[in-house]
Amino acid sequence: MKQQKEDFTKMRELAARIRAHAVTMTWRGKSGHVGSSLSMADIVSVLYLSILRIDPANPRNPDRDRFILSKGHAAAGVYAALAELNFFPKIWLETYYGDGGKLSGHISHYVPGVEFSTGSLGHGLPIGTGMALHAKRKKKKHRVIVLVSDGDMNEGSSWEAIMFAATQHLDNLTVILDANRIQALGRTKDIIDLEPLAEKLRLFHWGVREINGHDIREIYQSLAKLPAEKNRPTFVIARTIKGKGVSFFEDTVACHYRHCDDIQLEQAYKELGVRP
Repeated sequence: MKQQKEDFTKMRELAARIRAHAVTMTWRGKSGHVGSSLSMADIVSVLYLSILRIDPANPRNPDRDRFILSKGHAAAGVYAALAELNFFPKIWLETYYGDGGKLSGHISHYVPGVEFSTGSLGHGLPIGTGMALHAKRKKKKHRVIVLVSDGDMNEGSSWEAIMFAATQHLDNLTVILDANRIQALGRTKDIIDLEPLAEKLRLFHWGVREINGHDIREIYQSLAKLPAEKNRPTFVIARTIKGKGVSFFEDTVACHYRHCDDIQLEQAYKELGVRP
């Protein structure tokens, strides 16, 4: 029990560092999408510290788990986690969104630890489904985990993959929805309402779990034992807050495209309780 508490503390600390890196990277690069990185930081922290079977010293190990960030515009959050886990030097983070830099604004497979380049919504889940099918047919033991956004779930390609994965009984596939309920230009309910999402997914023959996407313990418990149901792919609906951790970004549509100014950056560090 003591060890588990210590592990949860480490996950919370990493999530705070991911957020601090994300606000810094987007401030330095004068780029958008900071809110998308902040909302998923707790999920990403749990994945990289306790769920994914990966090795920074051997990032292409054929037996590794595959993680795909389908919401590729939130690259800063995953880059931050990879740098913290020594997949590449932290100094690379200073090149984010810069001319000739190591790290592009949308996530790129050229970066150590990144499986697939994404950006256009609706691509990550189909690719992950294909990876899971291949693993099944080759009798491989690794898992495929895909992190998607509300906007991803508006795409027909995502729903085709959802139907196909269930038909193929891909219980080695897990999808996590960063359900912050905000998209580029508005709130999801006003653009394409996904609800009742859990009910829909169960009708599509998925095992479904609904959690608080900022509760480290809940996130861990939802992912520690997979699949949720035998012979079915798993879908975790993680209810989150866009811009989580920085008060002037939280639950705002504007933070999809904004970054901190110099004064706000200092306020963000103060609220997060950590500097990168």
